[in-house]
Amino acid sequence: MGWFEERGGLAGSVAVVTGGAGGLGGAIVADLVANGVHPAVLDLDPAATAELAQSLAEQGRDAVVHHGDARDPVALAALFEAADARWGRLDTLVNVVGGTFRAPFTDTGPKGWDALLRTNLTHVLHACGLAVPRMRAGGHGGSIINITTIEAHRAAPGFAVYSAAKAAVEQFARTLAVEVAPDRIRVNNIAPDFVPTPNLERIGTGDNAMLDPAGVKVAIPMGRAGHLTDISHCAVFLASGLSSYLTGTTLHPDGGTGASAGWFNWPVEGWANHAPLRVLRASEETR
Repeated sequence: MGWFEERGGLAGSVAVVTGGAGGLGGAIVADLVANGVHPAVLDLDPAATAELAQSLAEQGRDAVVHHGDARDPVALAALFEAADARWGRLDTLVNVVGGTFRAPFTDTGPKGWDALLRTNLTHVLHACGLAVPRMRAGGHGGSIINITTIEAHRAAPGFAVYSAAKAAVEQFARTLAVEVAPDRIRVNNIAPDFVPTPNLERIGTGDNAMLDPAGVKVAIPMGRAGHLTDISHCAVFLASGLSSYLTGTTLHPDGGTGASAGWFNWPVEGWANHAPLRVLRASEETR
């Protein structure tokens, strides 16, 4: 047994992952499974769910994979109950499900707000409500991990309710972390910035400048977009014993965008917290 395996203690543990059949969730499940974790996965995408189930079966992995909507309390409870029946324990919960659409706040209404809250906040409350009693009953603690976003930490024009919901998840996690700390249950968040996924492509990024290497170099200090494994590695760390004294906090795999806080690395001028005059003039000429 290697250093990480010995100290990580993941082999034989059980993780419930919502939205775990593709994108960020798929990468997280893959890395947890690679470290000996038994996954119980719920995902809304039928094709991705079927593909994941087949892949895990071909690898000989012990897993539960359900097609369903994490926003549905009945479907969510069924996943936890299936994990109970299969393994009789729960060590990790990873809440991946999320989503948004772009629109000015004044162009949205109660129906849209409710959809965003159900997609980004309410299911997290339901999942934690199901996970904590099970982790307490197990008597060996546990780890709850929420995938949030950098938009929970900065203004996000066009995504006001989404960013508010993600910020609410983080504040909920801080408070829950304190409440369950005596039970050795840890609650933490992962807040990525730009990581290209099919869901992100559906939202759209304006003129898609962030999909161009030049645009990424301007906006992200490390000069590249995030990789799925940048996020999944954080999830493995938070699930493992290596983070056993870390709770109520957020990891920021964002390439430095949170730290740069509005400063951009322009190709000619270098770092500035405003658009260069040449860019402004070029913009005026094209009007």
